[in-house]
Amino acid sequence: MSPTVTTSSAANGNVSAATAAAAARTADAGTQPVTFAKALNTALADSMALEESVLVFGEDVGVLGGVFRITDGLTKRFGTGRCFDTPLAESGIVGMAIGMAMNGMRPVIEMQFDAFAYPAFEQIASHVAKMHNRTKGKMPLPMVIRIPYAGGIGGVEHHCDSSESYYAHTPGLKVFTPATVRDAYLMLREAIDSPDPVIFMEPKKLYWTKEQVDLEALRLSHETDAVPPTEGRAAIARSGTDATLIAYGPSVSTAMAAAEAAALEGRSLEVIDVRTIVPLDDATICASVRKTGRAVVIAEAPGFASVSSEIVARIQERCFHSLAAPVLRVTGFDTPYPAPKLEKYYLPSVDRILDAVDALQWEEGA
Repeated sequence: MSPTVTTSSAANGNVSAATAAAAARTADAGTQPVTFAKALNTALADSMALEESVLVFGEDVGVLGGVFRITDGLTKRFGTGRCFDTPLAESGIVGMAIGMAMNGMRPVIEMQFDAFAYPAFEQIASHVAKMHNRTKGKMPLPMVIRIPYAGGIGGVEHHCDSSESYYAHTPGLKVFTPATVRDAYLMLREAIDSPDPVIFMEPKKLYWTKEQVDLEALRLSHETDAVPPTEGRAAIARSGTDATLIAYGPSVSTAMAAAEAAALEGRSLEVIDVRTIVPLDDATICASVRKTGRAVVIAEAPGFASVSSEIVARIQERCFHSLAAPVLRVTGFDTPYPAPKLEKYYLPSVDRILDAVDALQWEEGA
């Protein structure tokens, strides 16, 4: 089931109750098990079919269909002029995409693994993020950089980095990271439509997870503006009253599992799926924390100078007088990513999250 999207009252007014009910009836009629990978693949195909300016390229994305098969079938369907392989040169891939975006195209490029994007970071930070501002708004860069990221697949360092903080700290970039199959489709469509550059972070461990989804209904909803945009809108993935768990991307499912376990112990935990790191939905996060009075932020990335630390700081600044305890974090450790056999000790787990919840200065017996 897709999470409930919580926005401001103005945003909620964009979709009438009748439209929402009709969309729900359509979805119920055509839902089927869909993988996260299939949702992304379909989003790319639907965008390419709708707009000829959308191009897909990167390492092995053509005939092979990408290491994770996210681009499977796109070259066959759209031809080598619109989905094609590139040399193993990430800086060159991004540089070519910049030139294409400057000339009216909408490139969607794939960095094969998270850390493979590092050679291209100069292009991203110096040009992708700054071109719109540099030209005083005359030259937007509508481009998407897809980055499979984070751990949970038994990979090694350079293949399991959580690099979102680098991009979130770079003004001029949007940073999206879906956690559900439904959001994978909708958020990638939104990223491709955006006039601004989007770093689209895809949790690798979720690629083969499944949900009941009607992709055709989602396509129609997106293309007719029948659903509110996800950009800048966090989702309440699970309602609760005792404490708030705040997570994004690969950590949302772990937070949900922790909330399920906590319920067995008599604690009601609310789970917030951040969805877009930039822009960040402070309103939804803070409304939840003001309601529960306690919060734990969960992320796979190392905790120091991270997205999780930024979220904690913003909660402290905005919700201080509503807090019953300090805001805590459960994150990856401040070390390089470990060997596969040690991965389970590094990543946030249900036990680590529940330990943090237990440390939120509850009254004795609570």
